This record gives sequence, C-alpha cells and structure tokens, in this order.
Amino acid sequence: MAYPKSLLSPGEEVILDLHPHWKRIALPVLLVPVIIGLAAFAAAEMPDNSAQAPVRWAILAVAVALLFWFSLRPYLTWQFTHYVFTNRRIVHREGVIARSGRDVPLNRVNDVSFQHGVIDRLFGCGTLIVESAGERGQVAFNEVPRVEKVQRRLYELVQDEENRERQADRSATDRTPQPPDPVS
Repeated sequence: MAYPKSLLSPGEEVILDLHPHWKRIALPVLLVPVIIGLAAFAAAEMPDNSAQAPVRWAILAVAVALLFWFSLRPYLTWQFTHYVFTNRRIVHREGVIARSGRDVPLNRVNDVSFQHGVIDRLFGCGTLIVESAGERGQVAFNEVPRVEKVQRRLYELVQDEENRERQADRSATDRTPQPPDPVS
C-alpha cells in the first residue's frame, strides 16, 4: 500500500516509500503452514464420532486465534508501517487501527547515520538514525531495506533542501526594493 498522495503538501513529491525489511515478517509467514498443519493433524487424530465435534471446533478456534496473533497481526503491522522520504520531509507512520506518526522537515535534519549488525548486513537492512533540531531529537527507523543507499539518498535530499532555501533567500533579497541613493 503506497503512501497517499492526498497527505502531501503542494509541490511535495515522494522520493522513497518504504516498509520495514521483509525479514520482519519471515517468521510469521513461516508459522502459517506450521499452525495449519498441526491443527489439521490434531483434528484428523480425533475419532469420527459426533461427541468429538466440539473438540474439532475448539482446535479450529485455537488455530484461527494463533494464526491471527502470530501471523496476520505482524503482517498487518508491517504493511501499515511506512518510512516515506519526500523532497521536503521525512514521514514515519505506523499502526493498523490506532495510528501514530512523526514528521521531520528536511531543513531540521542535523545528522543522518545508520547501524547494522551481522544479521542485518546479511539481509541488507539496518537502522537509520535521523538527528533533528528540536525537542524530540532522534528518530530511529528500524529494519530499513538497503539502509546505506537510503542514508546516502537522504543526505542528498537534505543538501537539496538547503540549496533550495538558500536560493529562495537570495531571490527574496534580490526582490526587496533598495532605498534610493542619497543625492548630495
């Protein structure tokens, strides 16, 4: 699911729209056949009589609850977590029903760094840390795919924003009327 264009400001365009790395949902996806297999095996081992029907329904209910909690919930959390980088700001949104988010204007970014351990390097992801001016300081984006490339691209976006602001200041200064020269 892409980040909605209706949430962008005029003149703002999405440069990168990312979800956390797929490794976050690898285990929940692998649990689907395990849970279904165990539930099917348990139901098949029940004798074929009408007295065991409630037990089969209980097995089904437990399997559905386990699938929801260990597979569907993590998948939905992953699907509804967005790391969006535009030409004006950094947007972090997460949550399925209750949502939370944080925006950092590019002109407030002081530092962009990344970290990744051995496992993260194997999977090609890491943690992107954005330091901004203001009360809240740092924002950490966990399990960012291709974190080094994202860090480099974000640095370029910050530089572009600084250049754009500098140019806007310069053109505003050029447009201000100059006082006439005093005639002596």
